[in-house]
Amino acid sequence: DLDGKPVSDAITDAIATIGENMTLRRTAVLSVSEGVVASYVHGAVSEGLGKIGVLVALASSGDKDKLNALGRQIAMHVAATSPLALNTAELDPAVVEREKAVFSEQARESGKPENIIEKMVEGRLRKFYEEVTLEKQAFVINPDQTVEQAVEALAKELGTEVKLSGFVRFALGEGIEKEEQDFAAEVAAATGQ
Repeated sequence: DLDGKPVSDAITDAIATIGENMTLRRTAVLSVSEGVVASYVHGAVSEGLGKIGVLVALASSGDKDKLNALGRQIAMHVAATSPLALNTAELDPAVVEREKAVFSEQARESGKPENIIEKMVEGRLRKFYEEVTLEKQAFVINPDQTVEQAVEALAKELGTEVKLSGFVRFALGEGIEKEEQDFAAEVAAATGQ
């Protein structure tokens, strides 16, 4: 609900006001029973409108202001780094298998024995996880620690558990497929040739 009315009515009102057709393409909801859901809008042109929007959920019974401050920093981090998943358990298994296959092929080209190839692949997978999972990424606010370590540091400061339970990142235009056409064929079709 937006101001007590359904989203569909808000969209209909906006269409009538603006005079352009609109559809709701993507939505996401994050919630915590106790804690905060912090937000950040990158490139904001007005309140809540910008090129990238991020939500970060931190579950904790600790100080809401401190949780919100860290949550906003993590949201800024997510806007900048665009992680694929919260942690390794949430990574798409197909992506992991594809990366593993590529790493294995690269390692085999080195001509090393199979037991060494296995260790090379494990090391490269660890590095891959550090690059694409939010918890393992170097925190852009303090690159000497991971995002996971920043959350642990706040938990220690607050004297209570803090759990990074989820994030959502939306970028303007993301997921819109643009139809590519051959310009010469388009001109020929328009001229009837």
